[in-house]
Amino acid sequence: MASTSRTPTRRGRGGRGDGSSSLPPPPSTLPLIIEEFFIVVYEDPLVKKALPKKFADYLDGQEPAKVYLRAADCGPRLWTVEVLFDGQGRMYLDKGWENFAIAHGVDFGCFVHFKYEGDDVLTVKVFDGTMCRKYYYSDDEDNDDESDDDVKPCIHHL
Repeated sequence: MASTSRTPTRRGRGGRGDGSSSLPPPPSTLPLIIEEFFIVVYEDPLVKKALPKKFADYLDGQEPAKVYLRAADCGPRLWTVEVLFDGQGRMYLDKGWENFAIAHGVDFGCFVHFKYEGDDVLTVKVFDGTMCRKYYYSDDEDNDDESDDDVKPCIHHL
């Protein structure tokens, strides 16, 4: 009786065993998606803040007049912040940023993480100078119609 041995087909990582590759395309062929970025607060935390040029480029000329900031874990409130463009591709958070920064404890040395949610909404997380995230909750989650001029801070909890 003849013995037939089966040699297992070698399949490399992600391979289909037929010699074809299932590797992703090289990075230069992938679309540029900038959904998350951070800024470090080196100067006065209450003055306008420059956002990364790559993020402004990602918006591809849309240049919104304002964005809406939502603090992560701080209720549904959206903070309206006017946006400035300098004509050289730089984008700045301007009027409205000061109120947001005060309410969320943005200070010198903070890292501020932004995640673009679409529709001009950015979710924001603030990290202090020790690289620990500041957590907040809102005591007015039922009052969404509050004016941005009323700076009612989120409350820090431990």
